[in-house]
Amino acid sequence: MSFTVVLVFILVAALAAANGSNDVPKGVATLAGAGVTKYRTAIVWGTVTTLAGCLCSLALADRMTKLFSAGIVTAEPTDAFAVAVLAGAVAWVALATVLRLPVSTTHALIGALLGAGMLLASDSIAWSAIPEKLIIPLLVSIGIAYAISLILALVFNRGAASKPPTTEPEATAEPASPATPAGEGGAVLAAERVNAAPTTATEPPAGRVLAAAHWLTSGATGFARGLNDTPKIVAIGAFALVPAGMTTWQIMLLVSGAMALGSLTGGMRLAQRLGEGVIRMNHREGFMANITTATLVGLGAGYGLPMSTTHTSTGAIAGSAGANLNRLSGKTLRHFLIAWLVTPPFAAAVAALVFLVAR
Repeated sequence: MSFTVVLVFILVAALAAANGSNDVPKGVATLAGAGVTKYRTAIVWGTVTTLAGCLCSLALADRMTKLFSAGIVTAEPTDAFAVAVLAGAVAWVALATVLRLPVSTTHALIGALLGAGMLLASDSIAWSAIPEKLIIPLLVSIGIAYAISLILALVFNRGAASKPPTTEPEATAEPASPATPAGEGGAVLAAERVNAAPTTATEPPAGRVLAAAHWLTSGATGFARGLNDTPKIVAIGAFALVPAGMTTWQIMLLVSGAMALGSLTGGMRLAQRLGEGVIRMNHREGFMANITTATLVGLGAGYGLPMSTTHTSTGAIAGSAGANLNRLSGKTLRHFLIAWLVTPPFAAAVAALVFLVAR
C-alpha cells in the first residue's frame, strides 16, 4: 500500500472524527439545553443514533454518494486530488470545532472539491450545478427549517396559552454558569455544571410523554445526520481506497467508527453553545426544533440533496422562539453566519495548496 493511500486512509478517519465532534450536538444539544438530561448523556445518545444512520447510509443514500464522487468534478480523480479534498475539509471542520463554531462538512467538502478541481482540470467542474448544489440548499434549508419551526411554535404556544394554568411548572434548565475561556476547557466545565435530568416522579404524564417524544426526535436527527454525512466522506475516500483494494462497505465502517469516536471525545465543545447559546429552550421547543431538523435532513439524504445539518438545525432552533425574537442571541448567530460564509473559500484554499504540494 502506497504512502498516498495510507495518507488518504488517515485523512478519511480524521474528517469523519472532526465531523462527529462538530455535528453530534446539533440534534441532541436541545435535550440538555431544555433540562431533559445531562450533556454527556445527550452526546452518547446522539452518537448511538448517528452510528445507526451511518450503517444504513450506503443502502439509503446512494444518490449522495454519486453526487460527491462525480457530480461536481467530473474528471478522473487522482490520489493527490483525494488527499487535497480531504485535507481542505479536515482543516476547516477541525478548526471550527476548536473555535466552538458549528459548520457544514457538506459545504467544506464542496469548497475543497472546487479548490482542488480547478487545478486538476478546471473544465471538468460542473459550475452550472453549484447554485443547485451549494447556494440554493444553503438558503432554502435555513429558511424552510426556520419557517416550519416558527409555525409549530406559534401553533403550540397559542394552544398552551388557551389552557388553564397548572401548578406543575415545565422543567427547564438552570441558568448556565459564567463562560470560561474555551481554550482552558471552559466549555466542558460549564456544560458539566448544567443541571442533571429532572426527576420524573413529580412530572405530569403530559410532560413525560413530551420528554419521550423529545428523546425520539433527537435520535431521529442523529440518524438523519449519519445518513446524510457518511456517503459524502465515503465517496471522497473511495477515489484512492477502492483502487487500493478496500470496498465501499469497509470505508463506510471506517467512517462510522471514526465519527462515533469523534462524537464521544469532542462533541462537548459545541453542545452547550447550541443547546443554550442561540436560545434557552424548554421541552416543547426542543422537540419542535428536532422534528423539523430530522425530517428535512432525512428527506435531503434520501433525495440526494446536499443539505447541511448545521444550517437546518440552527434555523429550526431559532424558529422555536416563535414571535419572541428578543430571546435569540444575535451575537451567537452572527458568529455562526460568518463561519458559514468562510467555510467554502477556506476549504478551497487549503485543498488547492495541498494539491499543488501533493502533485
